[in-house]
Amino acid sequence: MPGSATGLETSSMAESGQAVGIVPIGIIMGSQSDWETMRHAAQTLEALGISCETRIVSAHRTPKRLYDYAISAKSRGLKVIIAGAGGAAHLPGMAAALTPLPVLGVPIESHALKGMDSLLSIVQMPAGVPVATFAIGRAGAVNAALCAAAILATGDPAVADALDRWRQTQTDAVAERPA
Repeated sequence: MPGSATGLETSSMAESGQAVGIVPIGIIMGSQSDWETMRHAAQTLEALGISCETRIVSAHRTPKRLYDYAISAKSRGLKVIIAGAGGAAHLPGMAAALTPLPVLGVPIESHALKGMDSLLSIVQMPAGVPVATFAIGRAGAVNAALCAAAILATGDPAVADALDRWRQTQTDAVAERPA
C-alpha cells in the first residue's frame, strides 16, 4: 500500500504465469488520498493474477522521485504504468514524457470540479506524448487495469486467459430477464 515507509509495495502473483518477482505494472498516484480511487486498479490486477507495484509520486511535490521512477521503469521490468492524478493532473503526462512505456491516465475526482479538471488536463496531452485517458474515478481505475492487462495479454497467454475468464464472468453475471 502506498502508505508504507518506502511508498512502494510489490504484489507477486505467480498464477498468471509470471515469474515470481516480476512486476509488469506500476501504479502511481499524486497523493495518499488518490489511493481511494487507485486501489481499484490494484484490486482488479490482483483478481487477474497480475503483479503490480504502487507508489506515491507527485509531479509537483516530489519531481525528482517522479523522474527517477519514470526513467528507471523500463529497466526495472515494468511494461505499463497506470498514473492517477487530480487537479492539474500533471503526473500521467510527465511520466509519459520520461518513459517509452504506455502510460494510462486515471483522473481522480476533485472537490472543486468533480474531476473534470483532472480529465481535461490528462486528455489534452500534446501530439507526441500519448497518455491513454480513462473515466474519472473508480470506473477509470478498473478500466485502466483491464487495459493494462490487455496490453500484457498480447505477449502472455496466461494473462490473455485470465482476461478472457474475467470477461466471461462479466457476461455470465448479466441476467437474461429482469427479476
